[in-house]
Amino acid sequence: MKDLKIFIDLTRLNKPIGFLLLFWPCSWGLAFAYNFKQDFNNFWFYLFLFFLGSVLMRSAGCIVNDIVDKDFDKKVFRTKSRPLASGKISVEKSLVYVTSLCFLAFLILIQFNKLTIILGMSSMILAFSYPYMKRITYWPQLFLGLTFNWGIIMAWTAINNTVSFEIILLYASAIFWTLGYDSIYGVQDVADDEIIGLKSTAIKFKKKIKVFVTMNYLLTSIILLYLFRNEINLNIFTISLTLFCLTLIYQIFIFNSRKPETCLKAFKFNNISGLILFLGILSI
Repeated sequence: MKDLKIFIDLTRLNKPIGFLLLFWPCSWGLAFAYNFKQDFNNFWFYLFLFFLGSVLMRSAGCIVNDIVDKDFDKKVFRTKSRPLASGKISVEKSLVYVTSLCFLAFLILIQFNKLTIILGMSSMILAFSYPYMKRITYWPQLFLGLTFNWGIIMAWTAINNTVSFEIILLYASAIFWTLGYDSIYGVQDVADDEIIGLKSTAIKFKKKIKVFVTMNYLLTSIILLYLFRNEINLNIFTISLTLFCLTLIYQIFIFNSRKPETCLKAFKFNNISGLILFLGILSI
């Protein structure tokens, strides 16, 4: 039982917002792809596979992140109790978990076509490079956006076996979405990160963080409006897209850099944002 608790803490399975934010972009790409095909054969099966893949890869990514950051995590109040930082588990045992999770994710990946498999394998380079970004650039959140939303393209290629301009636009909108919400999340650690020398957009734009987040969410909305311009009418999709944009505005209003709990609340609200846009795209 103790080992199970450590595993859950290590993989953040007790904090589903992480894998849900990885899953929702996959669901957007899949719903968008099926709208082009007008064929829902295997849709729910593929959606389930992408959900499992998101849980497995997010779990593996968390462990890798904690291995890389264990010495830094010891110095940050929010992360010092993590299993690796607190010495509850060894690096060697953690690597066994990573390998097992990646193997299970690979078994899911090979259910798809060759192009999707290649894209899935290449995403591991992004995923396992991300923990180092905060050491070398003030833009680790941008790198996270590239990584976390890769599933949009994979979901599209799983159905269409090609990459299109439309799916790249959806991918770009999601990157700005992630850049916004992860900057909000990063505000919680600004004080500690500055002391230990880590970098983030939350630090770079510390004095104008609301303006920065607003610009990113605005770009997300503009790209989506352009991409789906022919679908905007008196319909369910338009209502969903409007609600999605309103959830972004809500986050901007509620988060306060002086109150970390508001940043976490705004960050977690993106689970609702992701679900709303998925339902909207599905309704087209």
